[in-house]
Amino acid sequence: MERADFLIIGGGMAGASAAYELAAHGTVIVLERESQPGYHSTGRSAALYTQTYGHPTVRALTVASWDFYTNPPDGFSEHPLLTPRGVLLIGRADQTAALERDFTEGRRLTPSVERLDAAQALARAPFLRTDYVAGAVWEPDAMDMDVHAIHTGYLRRLKARGGRLITDAGVQALARRDGLWVAETPAGSFAAPVLVNAAGAWADVVAELAGVRPLGLMPKRRTALTFDPVFADPADSAGLDGWPMVIDVDEQFYVKPDAGRLLLSPADETPVEPCDIQPEELDVAIAIDRLEQAARFTVRRIAHKWAGLRSFVADKVPVAGFDGTADGFFWLAGQGGYGIQTAPAMGRTAAALATGGSLPAEVAALGVRAEDLAPSRLRGA
Repeated sequence: MERADFLIIGGGMAGASAAYELAAHGTVIVLERESQPGYHSTGRSAALYTQTYGHPTVRALTVASWDFYTNPPDGFSEHPLLTPRGVLLIGRADQTAALERDFTEGRRLTPSVERLDAAQALARAPFLRTDYVAGAVWEPDAMDMDVHAIHTGYLRRLKARGGRLITDAGVQALARRDGLWVAETPAGSFAAPVLVNAAGAWADVVAELAGVRPLGLMPKRRTALTFDPVFADPADSAGLDGWPMVIDVDEQFYVKPDAGRLLLSPADETPVEPCDIQPEELDVAIAIDRLEQAARFTVRRIAHKWAGLRSFVADKVPVAGFDGTADGFFWLAGQGGYGIQTAPAMGRTAAALATGGSLPAEVAALGVRAEDLAPSRLRGA
């Protein structure tokens, strides 16, 4: 049996970022059920950093992650983790109230957010129909994220700090014995006094293995596809790589440049059981229909399509904290679609709480409290 100070289940972005931070406090072993970490959610992300997306707590965690992403530790990555993109939140005339709401909320933590009229919006996203867009909210500092570089950077720096990632190590049994959590896996037995449940869509499954009450985590399918837009005048596709990400204000679809093509999603959130999720043809068709109502181009051929899992608890705020009913059982789950943009702040927060400390100063300064993230909030305790 191999022993460590911290045993982390799940090698995706949540587990990797927490593991890196915890490795500064003790020995860390990360157990990953797949042969490749980040396979289910991390590797299927739309890869956008935006400070105006999600619950206010999520937005604060995103803002608190900015300094890490723009100035990562030495040796973390050979390339920038963020590159300029910009987000245009668009609305029809009947969505004006929603635009005003999101503009007001966005400016609370991100003063650079602007309110645009229709002409200004169309100047930034010339592929949109003039009779569709009535206005927009512009977030100039939204960025594309290099998810692969971020994830591998965390795992590489974890190794440099003496931590270990073990793949093909799906947990088959968990038990608390003599002050240690013992995990049985096909790769061997592992033990530590603190168990971090960062298993993504499988976090409730892991809890049940440990005899811990689940949180009611709900995995939801999110569909995406890439394609080449077809304009009546091919010259209209000029400058595609520089277009912003465009999101319907009611999140009925979003579209952004991706490696010379466009990436599209209907922003679906279909509850599913945790699995190796695949896209549904109906969701693909819905995405195309919604976009073609707003855009001047058509979608004739799909280059690639896929689906990912986004896992939420009831209030859509991530969970980070000890369970309270099981010694040493630490939840790090429910990141939803925000896990990558909040990873630096969540990694530091998880490490601080799992070692008995207080929230990082930069997180607390933005109004986040430990009880906002604690699993007890979901049980009425």
